Amino acid sequence: MGDDGCTRRAALKGVAGILALAATAAILALEQPSAQTQRAASPARELRPVTSFAGITNQRARSIALFEEMSKVLRHPRCMNCHPAGDHPTQTDAMRPHQPLVVRGTDGHGAPGLPCATCHHAANFDPAGIPGHADWRLAPASMAWQGRSGAQICAQIKDRARNGNRDLAELIRHLSEDSLVGWAWSPGLGRTPAPGTQAQFGDLAKAWVETGAQCPRA
Repeated sequence: MGDDGCTRRAALKGVAGILALAATAAILALEQPSAQTQRAASPARELRPVTSFAGITNQRARSIALFEEMSKVLRHPRCMNCHPAGDHPTQTDAMRPHQPLVVRGTDGHGAPGLPCATCHHAANFDPAGIPGHADWRLAPASMAWQGRSGAQICAQIKDRARNGNRDLAELIRHLSEDSLVGWAWSPGLGRTPAPGTQAQFGDLAKAWVETGAQCPRA
């Protein structure tokens, strides 16, 4: 009986281990976009250099064109996932609801008892597919971009009441140098990085401001 009991216990442990692995695989499958979804989304992978806009002689038109190039980053899933319209982030290129269903909290760092730092540490953890940064958090509600047009986002990022009280020079520095913004170009295994580089994005932002920080009509 003793040997049979040990055998049964070992078998039960083996089954439990298989079930745990299956559950983990199911969660990871939910978090990763399908190949079909990735093909359908087809986010841009490059940014045009500032010099390529020199042929647009009308300054307002050039400024708008520069912002629209910036929008390839601003409206990319790596940025939009943390700029949700509500209190819940999204994830993956398909911008699915975050699992588990976490909330913004009072300061963007999550709710008491389940802050973002529970899972998101100072760096990406690729074995588990978990992104990370020392200040991982949601953007303030005033900076919500999901569901908004390019014109609305443009007006938003210029508005000191909604952009963290930044003037345009500070906005350029934020977009060019902030390391949490920069995470979008080093998002870890299984995630599509934002197009171009942070330096290119910063150059576009600077040129946009220098040409009047004009916004598209829609």
